[in-house]
Amino acid sequence: MLAMMARSRMKQGGTNMSLKLVNLAGSVCFMVASAIAPVQAQDGPIGIAFAQAPEQSTGVCTGQNTDKTLACAREKCAEGGAMAQDCLRVKWCYPAGWSADLFVQHKAGVHWHEYLCGWDSKESVMAAVAVACDLKLREMITDCKAVRFWDAQGKELAAN
Repeated sequence: MLAMMARSRMKQGGTNMSLKLVNLAGSVCFMVASAIAPVQAQDGPIGIAFAQAPEQSTGVCTGQNTDKTLACAREKCAEGGAMAQDCLRVKWCYPAGWSADLFVQHKAGVHWHEYLCGWDSKESVMAAVAVACDLKLREMITDCKAVRFWDAQGKELAAN
């Protein structure tokens, strides 16, 4: 309809107005086409988010959007039995790289999880776990071990 108006206007000698209408018609067509085109997944690296309710539950998600991925991790934490307000955003790494979940226990009996992420390879995250769990360096810790790993694509792997 806008294109028809522009043609009519051109016949009447209104060149500036008709060009504006043609441009407007093109913009409208582009917006309509964009709105109905299927959304395609973004390529590129992913991030990894960790949320934890101390002594209760943990949630982990991967994705490209920081806020959405952290919100997902908090939701998974709450699904694990904790109250949503207790699920704290603990860590975000982008790109995720190789990642590890460490179980750590203090001499007083309290335990928690620590997260390593953003490592270039399985070997590098394993070396980081060895340092993080070196009990000679952490005198108040009685137990420390990797309980889960994630590869650079976000696939969860069990610890051996």
